[in-house]
Amino acid sequence: MSLLRSLTLRQLQIFVAVARHASVVRAAAELHLTQPAVTMQVKQLESVVGFPLFERVVRQMTLTEAGERMLHHALRILGEVRDAEDGLRAMKGIEVGSVSIGLISTAKYFAPKLLAQYAARYPGVDIQLSEGNRETLLRLLQDNVIDLALMGRPPRELDSVSEPIAPHPYVLVASTGHPLHHAKRFDLQELRNETFLLREPGSGTRAVTEQMFKHHLFSPAKTATLGSNETIKQAVMAGMGISLLSLHTLGLELRTDEIALLDVNGTPIERVWHIVHMTSKWLSPASQVCRAFLLEHTAAYLEHEFAGLLPERDKGLRE
Repeated sequence: MSLLRSLTLRQLQIFVAVARHASVVRAAAELHLTQPAVTMQVKQLESVVGFPLFERVVRQMTLTEAGERMLHHALRILGEVRDAEDGLRAMKGIEVGSVSIGLISTAKYFAPKLLAQYAARYPGVDIQLSEGNRETLLRLLQDNVIDLALMGRPPRELDSVSEPIAPHPYVLVASTGHPLHHAKRFDLQELRNETFLLREPGSGTRAVTEQMFKHHLFSPAKTATLGSNETIKQAVMAGMGISLLSLHTLGLELRTDEIALLDVNGTPIERVWHIVHMTSKWLSPASQVCRAFLLEHTAAYLEHEFAGLLPERDKGLRE
Protein backbone atom coordinates (compact mmCIF):
# COMPACT_ATOMS: atom_id res chain seq x y z
CA MET A 1 0.00 0.00 0.00
CA SER A 2 1.36 3.42 -0.95
CA LEU A 3 2.23 5.64 2.01
CA LEU A 4 1.52 8.72 -0.09
CA ARG A 5 -2.08 7.67 -0.66
CA SER A 6 -2.71 6.26 2.82
CA LEU A 7 -1.14 8.34 5.60
CA THR A 8 -2.36 11.76 6.68
CA LEU A 9 -0.66 14.79 8.16
CA ARG A 10 -2.89 14.43 11.21
CA GLN A 11 -1.59 10.91 11.79
CA LEU A 12 1.97 12.23 11.60
CA GLN A 13 1.18 15.04 14.07
CA ILE A 14 -0.33 12.55 16.51
CA PHE A 15 2.56 10.10 16.06
CA VAL A 16 5.13 12.85 16.74
CA ALA A 17 3.25 13.98 19.86
CA VAL A 18 3.10 10.44 21.25
CA ALA A 19 6.80 9.94 20.50
CA ARG A 20 7.72 13.24 22.18
CA HIS A 21 5.75 12.48 25.36
CA ALA A 22 6.23 8.69 25.32
CA SER A 23 2.61 8.62 26.40
CA VAL A 24 -0.82 8.46 24.75
CA VAL A 25 -2.34 10.23 27.74
CA ARG A 26 -0.06 13.28 27.53
CA ALA A 27 -0.25 13.41 23.73
CA ALA A 28 -4.06 13.35 23.89
CA ALA A 29 -4.05 16.21 26.40
CA GLU A 30 -1.71 18.29 24.21
CA LEU A 31 -3.79 17.70 21.07
CA HIS A 32 -7.17 18.04 22.82
CA LEU A 33 -8.20 14.57 21.65
CA THR A 34 -9.53 11.53 23.47
CA GLN A 35 -7.09 8.75 24.30
CA PRO A 36 -8.96 6.21 22.14
CA ALA A 37 -8.76 8.61 19.18
CA VAL A 38 -4.98 8.94 19.58
CA THR A 39 -4.54 5.18 19.95
CA MET A 40 -6.67 4.54 16.86
CA GLN A 41 -4.63 6.98 14.72
CA VAL A 42 -1.34 5.41 15.85
CA LYS A 43 -2.64 1.92 15.04
CA GLN A 44 -3.82 3.08 11.62
CA LEU A 45 -0.39 4.55 10.90
CA GLU A 46 1.30 1.32 12.03
CA SER A 47 -1.01 -0.59 9.69
CA VAL A 48 -0.06 1.67 6.76
CA VAL A 49 3.67 1.49 7.55
CA GLY A 50 3.59 -2.27 8.10
CA PHE A 51 5.70 -2.18 11.27
CA PRO A 52 5.01 -1.53 14.95
CA LEU A 53 6.20 1.98 15.76
CA PHE A 54 6.15 1.69 19.55
CA GLU A 55 7.05 -0.89 22.15
CA ARG A 56 4.63 -0.74 25.04
CA VAL A 57 6.20 -1.65 28.39
CA VAL A 58 3.86 -1.13 31.35
CA ARG A 59 2.71 2.47 30.76
CA GLN A 60 5.86 3.63 28.98
CA MET A 61 6.02 3.81 25.19
CA THR A 62 9.38 3.66 23.44
CA LEU A 63 10.06 3.86 19.72
CA THR A 64 10.99 0.75 17.79
CA GLU A 65 13.72 0.89 15.16
CA ALA A 66 11.01 1.49 12.55
CA GLY A 67 9.50 4.14 14.81
CA GLU A 68 12.83 5.98 15.10
CA ARG A 69 13.16 6.04 11.31
CA MET A 70 9.54 7.11 10.86
CA LEU A 71 9.95 9.91 13.42
CA HIS A 72 12.88 11.35 11.47
CA HIS A 73 10.81 11.50 8.28
CA ALA A 74 7.65 12.70 10.03
CA LEU A 75 9.48 15.64 11.56
CA ARG A 76 10.93 16.61 8.19
CA ILE A 77 7.54 16.34 6.47
CA LEU A 78 5.81 18.46 9.09
CA GLY A 79 8.70 20.95 8.94
CA GLU A 80 8.28 21.29 5.18
CA VAL A 81 4.55 21.88 5.61
CA ARG A 82 5.30 24.58 8.17
CA ASP A 83 7.80 26.15 5.76
CA ALA A 84 5.11 26.21 3.07
CA GLU A 85 2.68 27.86 5.49
CA ASP A 86 5.29 30.44 6.49
CA GLY A 87 6.06 31.09 2.83
CA LEU A 88 2.44 31.92 2.13
CA ARG A 89 2.28 34.10 5.22
CA ALA A 90 5.45 35.83 4.07
CA MET A 91 3.52 37.27 1.19
CA LYS A 92 1.83 39.44 3.81
CA GLY A 93 5.18 40.74 5.12
CA ILE A 94 7.23 40.28 8.30
CA GLU A 95 4.44 41.31 10.65
CA VAL A 96 3.02 37.77 10.68
CA GLY A 97 4.43 34.26 10.57
CA SER A 98 6.29 31.99 12.96
CA VAL A 99 9.84 31.48 14.14
CA SER A 100 11.00 28.21 15.68
CA ILE A 101 14.18 28.58 17.73
CA GLY A 102 16.23 25.90 19.46
CA LEU A 103 18.05 26.95 22.60
CA ILE A 104 21.04 25.16 24.05
CA SER A 105 20.09 24.61 27.69
CA THR A 106 22.61 27.22 28.85
CA ALA A 107 20.93 29.89 26.70
CA LYS A 108 17.54 29.53 28.42
CA TYR A 109 18.83 31.79 31.22
CA PHE A 110 18.86 34.87 28.97
CA ALA A 111 17.33 34.13 25.56
CA PRO A 112 13.63 34.32 26.57
CA LYS A 113 14.03 37.87 27.91
CA LEU A 114 15.92 38.89 24.79
CA LEU A 115 13.35 37.30 22.49
CA ALA A 116 10.58 39.02 24.43
CA GLN A 117 11.95 42.28 23.04
CA TYR A 118 11.65 40.87 19.50
CA ALA A 119 8.12 39.67 20.24
CA ALA A 120 7.13 43.14 21.47
CA ARG A 121 8.23 44.62 18.13
CA TYR A 122 6.42 41.97 16.08
CA PRO A 123 3.36 40.85 18.09
CA GLY A 124 1.90 39.05 15.06
CA VAL A 125 4.81 36.59 14.93
CA ASP A 126 4.43 33.27 16.74
CA ILE A 127 7.68 32.29 18.53
CA GLN A 128 8.23 28.61 19.32
CA LEU A 129 11.10 27.63 21.62
CA SER A 130 12.75 24.22 22.00
CA GLU A 131 15.46 23.42 24.54
CA GLY A 132 18.09 20.70 24.63
CA ASN A 133 21.77 19.90 24.70
CA ARG A 134 23.98 20.25 21.65
CA GLU A 135 23.20 16.82 20.22
CA THR A 136 19.47 17.46 20.53
CA LEU A 137 19.72 20.80 18.70
CA LEU A 138 21.74 19.27 15.86
CA ARG A 139 19.04 16.66 15.39
CA LEU A 140 16.29 19.31 15.42
CA LEU A 141 18.16 21.31 12.77
CA GLN A 142 18.64 18.24 10.57
CA ASP A 143 15.00 17.24 10.92
CA ASN A 144 13.81 20.75 9.97
CA VAL A 145 11.97 21.09 13.30
CA ILE A 146 13.57 24.46 14.07
CA ASP A 147 14.51 27.44 11.90
CA LEU A 148 17.33 28.78 14.05
CA ALA A 149 19.51 27.44 16.86
CA LEU A 150 21.28 29.44 19.54
CA MET A 151 24.36 27.51 20.65
CA GLY A 152 28.04 27.66 21.47
CA ARG A 153 30.28 25.58 19.20
CA PRO A 154 29.47 25.89 15.46
CA PRO A 155 28.19 22.53 14.18
CA ARG A 156 30.94 21.64 11.71
CA GLU A 157 29.32 18.23 11.23
CA LEU A 158 26.30 19.87 9.54
CA ASP A 159 26.00 21.82 6.30
CA SER A 160 24.97 24.95 8.15
CA VAL A 161 25.55 28.68 8.48
CA SER A 162 26.91 29.78 11.87
CA GLU A 163 27.26 33.44 12.80
CA PRO A 164 28.89 34.72 16.01
CA ILE A 165 26.62 36.98 18.03
CA ALA A 166 28.24 37.52 21.46
CA PRO A 167 31.11 36.56 23.80
CA HIS A 168 30.38 33.58 26.06
CA PRO A 169 32.65 33.29 29.13
CA TYR A 170 32.94 30.14 31.26
CA VAL A 171 34.02 30.40 34.90
CA LEU A 172 34.99 28.01 37.68
CA VAL A 173 32.61 28.13 40.62
CA ALA A 174 32.55 26.72 44.14
CA SER A 175 30.59 27.12 47.34
CA THR A 176 31.11 30.38 49.22
CA GLY A 177 32.81 28.36 51.97
CA HIS A 178 35.52 26.99 49.67
CA PRO A 179 39.04 27.56 51.12
CA LEU A 180 40.24 29.15 47.85
CA HIS A 181 37.25 31.48 47.54
CA HIS A 182 39.37 34.61 48.04
CA ALA A 183 42.68 33.32 46.63
CA LYS A 184 44.16 35.28 43.72
CA ARG A 185 45.33 33.87 40.38
CA PHE A 186 46.16 30.30 41.38
CA ASP A 187 46.79 27.37 39.02
CA LEU A 188 44.18 24.76 38.17
CA GLN A 189 46.50 22.11 39.63
CA GLU A 190 45.62 23.46 43.08
CA LEU A 191 42.20 21.89 42.54
CA ARG A 192 43.46 18.41 41.61
CA ASN A 193 42.02 16.85 44.78
CA GLU A 194 38.56 18.32 44.21
CA THR A 195 35.44 16.66 42.83
CA PHE A 196 34.50 18.22 39.49
CA LEU A 197 30.81 18.26 38.68
CA LEU A 198 30.25 17.73 34.94
CA ARG A 199 27.34 17.98 32.52
CA GLU A 200 26.29 14.89 30.55
CA PRO A 201 28.18 13.73 27.41
CA GLY A 202 26.89 15.62 24.37
CA SER A 203 26.68 18.87 26.32
CA GLY A 204 28.65 21.89 25.10
CA THR A 205 29.62 22.72 28.69
CA ARG A 206 31.02 19.21 29.11
CA ALA A 207 33.12 19.67 25.97
CA VAL A 208 34.55 23.00 27.21
CA THR A 209 35.42 21.40 30.57
CA GLU A 210 37.20 18.47 28.93
CA GLN A 211 39.15 20.87 26.70
CA MET A 212 40.21 22.80 29.81
CA PHE A 213 41.46 19.59 31.45
CA LYS A 214 43.43 18.69 28.32
CA HIS A 215 44.92 22.18 27.96
CA HIS A 216 46.16 22.20 31.56
CA LEU A 217 47.23 18.51 31.54
CA PHE A 218 44.87 18.18 34.47
CA SER A 219 43.19 15.12 35.99
CA PRO A 220 40.72 15.72 38.83
CA ALA A 221 40.68 13.25 41.70
CA LYS A 222 36.99 12.59 41.18
CA THR A 223 34.22 13.57 38.80
CA ALA A 224 30.43 13.33 38.99
CA THR A 225 28.02 13.72 36.07
CA LEU A 226 24.81 15.66 36.61
CA GLY A 227 22.07 16.24 34.08
CA SER A 228 21.47 20.00 34.16
CA ASN A 229 22.99 23.36 35.04
CA GLU A 230 20.44 23.77 37.84
CA THR A 231 21.40 20.49 39.48
CA ILE A 232 25.08 21.36 39.23
CA LYS A 233 24.53 24.79 40.78
CA GLN A 234 22.63 23.31 43.70
CA ALA A 235 25.37 20.72 44.22
CA VAL A 236 28.07 23.41 44.09
CA MET A 237 26.23 25.54 46.65
CA ALA A 238 25.93 22.47 48.89
CA GLY A 239 29.71 21.96 48.78
CA MET A 240 29.60 18.70 46.81
CA GLY A 241 32.24 19.90 44.34
CA ILE A 242 33.28 22.59 41.89
CA SER A 243 32.33 23.11 38.28
CA LEU A 244 33.03 25.04 35.09
CA LEU A 245 29.82 26.79 34.06
CA SER A 246 28.74 29.52 31.69
CA LEU A 247 28.73 32.93 33.37
CA HIS A 248 25.34 33.45 31.71
CA THR A 249 23.77 30.76 33.92
CA LEU A 250 24.96 32.37 37.16
CA GLY A 251 23.47 35.86 37.26
CA LEU A 252 21.14 35.28 40.21
CA GLU A 253 23.57 33.20 42.30
CA LEU A 254 26.45 35.65 41.89
CA ARG A 255 24.32 38.69 42.70
CA THR A 256 23.01 37.04 45.86
CA ASP A 257 26.45 35.64 46.88
CA GLU A 258 25.24 32.06 46.84
CA ILE A 259 28.09 30.88 44.62
CA ALA A 260 31.74 31.93 44.52
CA LEU A 261 33.95 32.49 41.47
CA LEU A 262 37.38 30.90 41.72
CA ASP A 263 40.20 33.08 40.41
CA VAL A 264 42.03 30.37 38.43
CA ASN A 265 44.70 31.21 35.88
CA GLY A 266 43.30 30.91 32.37
CA THR A 267 39.75 31.79 33.36
CA PRO A 268 37.33 32.99 32.31
CA ILE A 269 37.48 30.72 29.28
CA GLU A 270 36.14 32.75 26.38
CA ARG A 271 33.80 31.08 23.94
CA VAL A 272 31.27 32.61 21.54
CA TRP A 273 27.51 32.36 21.11
CA HIS A 274 26.37 31.52 17.56
CA ILE A 275 23.09 31.71 15.71
CA VAL A 276 22.82 28.74 13.35
CA HIS A 277 20.58 27.59 10.52
CA MET A 278 20.89 24.89 7.88
CA THR A 279 22.35 26.07 4.56
CA SER A 280 19.41 24.57 2.69
CA LYS A 281 16.85 26.12 5.05
CA TRP A 282 14.49 28.70 3.58
CA LEU A 283 14.11 31.39 6.22
CA SER A 284 10.80 33.22 6.26
CA PRO A 285 10.87 37.02 6.56
CA ALA A 286 9.96 36.67 10.25
CA SER A 287 12.88 34.27 10.78
CA GLN A 288 15.27 36.53 8.87
CA VAL A 289 14.30 39.53 10.99
CA CYS A 290 14.65 37.46 14.19
CA ARG A 291 18.12 36.34 13.10
CA ALA A 292 19.10 39.96 12.35
CA PHE A 293 17.69 41.05 15.72
CA LEU A 294 19.84 38.50 17.58
CA LEU A 295 22.93 39.47 15.59
CA GLU A 296 22.42 43.13 16.44
CA HIS A 297 21.30 43.01 20.05
CA THR A 298 22.62 39.91 21.87
CA ALA A 299 26.12 41.15 22.71
CA ALA A 300 24.93 44.48 24.13
CA TYR A 301 22.13 42.78 26.06
CA LEU A 302 24.49 40.26 27.72
CA GLU A 303 27.07 42.94 28.48
CA HIS A 304 24.40 44.99 30.25
CA GLU A 305 22.83 42.05 32.12
CA PHE A 306 26.11 40.61 33.42
CA ALA A 307 28.08 43.82 33.94
CA GLY A 308 30.14 43.76 37.12
CA LEU A 309 29.92 40.02 37.77
CA LEU A 310 33.49 39.38 36.61
CA PRO A 311 36.44 41.01 38.40
CA GLU A 312 37.42 44.38 36.96
CA ARG A 313 40.79 43.08 35.78
CA ASP A 314 38.90 40.80 33.34
CA LYS A 315 36.90 43.65 31.87
CA GLY A 316 39.05 43.75 28.75
CA LEU A 317 38.24 40.11 27.99
CA ARG A 318 34.55 40.96 27.79
CA GLU A 319 34.84 43.90 25.38
